[in-house]
Amino acid sequence: MTVINELLPEKVKLLVQGITGREGSFHTQRMLEYGTEIVAGVTPGKGGQYVHGVPVYNTVREAVEEQGANCSIIFVPAKFAYDAVLESIYARLNPIVVITEGIPTHDTIRLVEAAKLFGVRIIGPNTPGLIVPEHYKIGIMPGKYFKYGDVAILSRSGTLTYEISYAMIKKGYGQRIVIGCGGDYIIGTNFIELFEILKDDKETKAIVVIGEIGGEDEEKLADYIIETNYPKPVIAYVAGRTAKPGKRMGHAGAIIVGSAGTVASKVNKLSSANVKIAERPSDVPTLLKEVI
Repeated sequence: MTVINELLPEKVKLLVQGITGREGSFHTQRMLEYGTEIVAGVTPGKGGQYVHGVPVYNTVREAVEEQGANCSIIFVPAKFAYDAVLESIYARLNPIVVITEGIPTHDTIRLVEAAKLFGVRIIGPNTPGLIVPEHYKIGIMPGKYFKYGDVAILSRSGTLTYEISYAMIKKGYGQRIVIGCGGDYIIGTNFIELFEILKDDKETKAIVVIGEIGGEDEEKLADYIIETNYPKPVIAYVAGRTAKPGKRMGHAGAIIVGSAGTVASKVNKLSSANVKIAERPSDVPTLLKEVI
């Protein structure tokens, strides 16, 4: 089974929750232009409308029954996002890509647990989404910065993802898949889970990890790489070298507490797992040349 089959339906039929809002409408048009099949939108009370030719329904259940939607993207404001995501979980849409930022942590914890019970995957919250270059995108990533290839990018940072991907394509390296894991402290799908999926994907020749300060995701990933003797080469860039302890930098998950979560701790741990470390985003293509 390939990484695409594992993460996405064989034929993507996307549902956009919050499609009538400014962000939902704008990115629906961009996803359609990229070639993503969007079969329905949902905004309670707006059923019967159309947005860029996409029919709008009042509930997820209606959208699934009428249009056969099988995965969803969430643009719903944070205070309503819990119910919106739960609707998609109950409908067993998979994956559920949660763009929304600022969802309360206790809500996210409950949603992640519910998703596990129903056997579906949440990407995010606070994610730019995912993209399979030149095929489709479920998210807000600008398509011009990506091209299809054999390197997977897994990232905790939105803007750096585009910067590193663009640096790669200028040097001839394309992307198999690009996934924004999400910048919140609690997320639905972490690095290790994605590495497990990528491990047996024959078309993925290397993995680029874009980390940042805060949390222990990168350290745990390093332990996993060592324990499994991971078979693919890994390159990492960790953002936040100038961050001050106790100050959140951009994302809810990007905060240093004590000695944990610093760039130094992450880089040291990843280096011990034989991960090649990029000092600057522009170094990534050079390191790819060494491992591919």
